[in-house]
Amino acid sequence: MTKVLVLYYSSYGHVETLAGAIAEGVRSVGAEAVVKRVPELVPEEIAKAHHFKTEQAAPVADPQELPEYDAIILGAPTRFGRLPSQMASFWDQTGGLWLKGALIGKVGAVFTSTASQHGGQELTLFSLMSNLLHHGMVIAGLPYSFQGQLRIDEVEGGAPYGATTIAGGDGSRAVSETEREGGRFLGARVAKLAAKLAE
Repeated sequence: MTKVLVLYYSSYGHVETLAGAIAEGVRSVGAEAVVKRVPELVPEEIAKAHHFKTEQAAPVADPQELPEYDAIILGAPTRFGRLPSQMASFWDQTGGLWLKGALIGKVGAVFTSTASQHGGQELTLFSLMSNLLHHGMVIAGLPYSFQGQLRIDEVEGGAPYGATTIAGGDGSRAVSETEREGGRFLGARVAKLAAKLAE
């Protein structure tokens, strides 16, 4: 069975919610989805003072387990148009895997959340994607066959580079159903591609 890791970092829960939708998409095509997160680096008292979502069900991943998966779907919120330090720190620990070529040929994909429609979604997706490309992974985007990206009747996340959501400046906007559908579509697509490459 194709095994897909949905690996994320989430401060306020939007990326965590999108990770859940992506895992649903993976499972919808008969693949195994494992949802894990990277460790929080912010001290607990500061995280609580800034209302971070400190209770998350997903266990913390170990960089050394990455070769166990056929695909890795990576998600994190933006930090000034780039990946946050928590996710960067996790990938900074994968040098040994890079040296061995342990992830070459695996399928990778990315997803993110920003405060606003123009909050750096695409640049953040690329900054996440660069880690996967340096490891020799095959990148899967979110093609326009997912019609939710073409909606103009309301503000929605979504890009050909990966699934996205918009949180609002105060984090009050929930992940929309269209954005969840984008996540499910991405999860299913990655799982199917990984299965084909394994043939």
